[in-house]
Amino acid sequence: MLDVNEIFYSIQGESTHAGRPCVFVRLSYCNLRCTFCDTKYAFEKGEILSIDSIIEKIQTFNCKLVEITGGEPLLQESSNDLMKILCRDGYEVLLETNGSVDISRVDPSVKKIVDFKSPSSGMENQNMWENVQYLKAGDEVKFVIADRADYDWAREKINKHGLINSVVILMSPVFGKLEPEKLSEWILHDKLNVRFQLQLHKYIWNPERRGV
Repeated sequence: MLDVNEIFYSIQGESTHAGRPCVFVRLSYCNLRCTFCDTKYAFEKGEILSIDSIIEKIQTFNCKLVEITGGEPLLQESSNDLMKILCRDGYEVLLETNGSVDISRVDPSVKKIVDFKSPSSGMENQNMWENVQYLKAGDEVKFVIADRADYDWAREKINKHGLINSVVILMSPVFGKLEPEKLSEWILHDKLNVRFQLQLHKYIWNPERRGV
């Protein structure tokens, strides 16, 4: 059984899969309280569903790309069972996780997107850097940047943990706080080998809209 906040079908707004139709399974609860969180509604209890019920709902969308997100999905142990079954059934599975929870038990077929928290989030001290050793080629590390201090911090962590040549690195500005042009300029000036991204869904739809 899993506590589910929402299941919906939309355009993938982030990662190397941005722009693709995707089914999102958003699980309830989070252990962090980031200052710029845009899914606070996922902190609360949702609907308790069996894994079979969740998969039945996913099947209705006839889409083979599925992202498990939150909240923080790995707080619920059964999320690993759900991902294993989806992989077994031929789905392409993405996991969005906040970097503070052990990822070692995640099925190797799952593409992990680990969102390590920058200083402006207020949650920097919760990052579990040991997770880096469990990343594989094709996994992604995301840094959400609110200001120059966040950017400099992220650049230092990228170098310290040797991320450039091991995984895809994503950098995105905090929506409504840092101008995309500014972050782009910093990346280009430093010739930093990362992938700049915007949250596409916030430009397609009203940024406050849920279920997209």
